[in-house]
Amino acid sequence: MNDRTALVTGANKGIGKHIARLLATEGLTVYVGSRDPERGRQAVEEIGAGARLLVLDVTDPDGIAQAAARVDRLDVLVNNAGVNLSLTSPADTGVEEFRRTYETNVFGVVAVTNAFLPALRRSPNPRIVNVSSGTASLTWSAAPNPQFTPGSGGAAAYRSAKAALNALTVFYAQTLAEEGFKVNALAPGLRATDLTSGAAAVGGDPAEAARGALRLALLPDDGPTGGFWSWDGTPVPW
Repeated sequence: MNDRTALVTGANKGIGKHIARLLATEGLTVYVGSRDPERGRQAVEEIGAGARLLVLDVTDPDGIAQAAARVDRLDVLVNNAGVNLSLTSPADTGVEEFRRTYETNVFGVVAVTNAFLPALRRSPNPRIVNVSSGTASLTWSAAPNPQFTPGSGGAAAYRSAKAALNALTVFYAQTLAEEGFKVNALAPGLRATDLTSGAAAVGGDPAEAARGALRLALLPDDGPTGGFWSWDGTPVPW
């Protein structure tokens, strides 16, 4: 073990758990962020050495503050927690679904990032990785993209929230650059998780996406910041 620490939100399952496992394998102490304490404890047991449970609901301001108070220094923050409530178009999506989606995928990222900034500022090499989606690319939304049918407008709440997350990635990268932060967004690709209906049957290996997150989490000082990257390390158009 070394003295580096990481926090992965939504790490009790899916891509998040794979990211936490890879970071722990690299020798980091990893806080496994989980809204459900029992599922979080199970994930910690599965990951093994280096994993620590941190009960964290990204939509609960008091809970975020309590979690942040437990972490003195943080080297890596992976904002992975997210929801995708439906695959409907904006015309068929109620405002409440947009609110619930943005509460987790956008407002939750801001709340967690800002709460843990003091701990990140104590790191000599702070890194933030925002797990986004290739379906959030406005360029790909208007042109062929293997992840969805062009022009469908489906999953409007999820995709627009991730597009907002991409914008925040740029803004955080710009404002924190002088402090040595590297802030990047990851497009993990369609993965076999329960995030999207039917994805478990047709999606790829979540561990493959996690390796892309690991690369961004451990970027060297001359690495990029303010970018949008595919799981394979290639740039994704905004």
